[in-house]
Amino acid sequence: MLQEIANRDIQDAMRKRIRGLVTDPEKQGKPLLGPLQGFRSLRVYRERYRILYRVDRTEVVVFIVALGIRKEGDRQDIYALAQKLLRSGLLGPL
Repeated sequence: MLQEIANRDIQDAMRKRIRGLVTDPEKQGKPLLGPLQGFRSLRVYRERYRILYRVDRTEVVVFIVALGIRKEGDRQDIYALAQKLLRSGLLGPL
């Protein structure tokens, strides 16, 4: 996923935020509602990009499920893509 983002600065910012999820991932980002309930969204790089993730409390595991730019109303919007993955079953059960 991360390799698909061409800009190196954005990749580095995302790596830094992902590493930061090691500490209290449930206190970071914001919980999502609707079809993406159970996932969290973390803003990255000038607040245009997002990391969507889910926390497994039983094993203290953070699953990064999607990375991308927020383009409201666009087919390439990170939330629209995540909903498509969820409907296809690729994000697994909540």
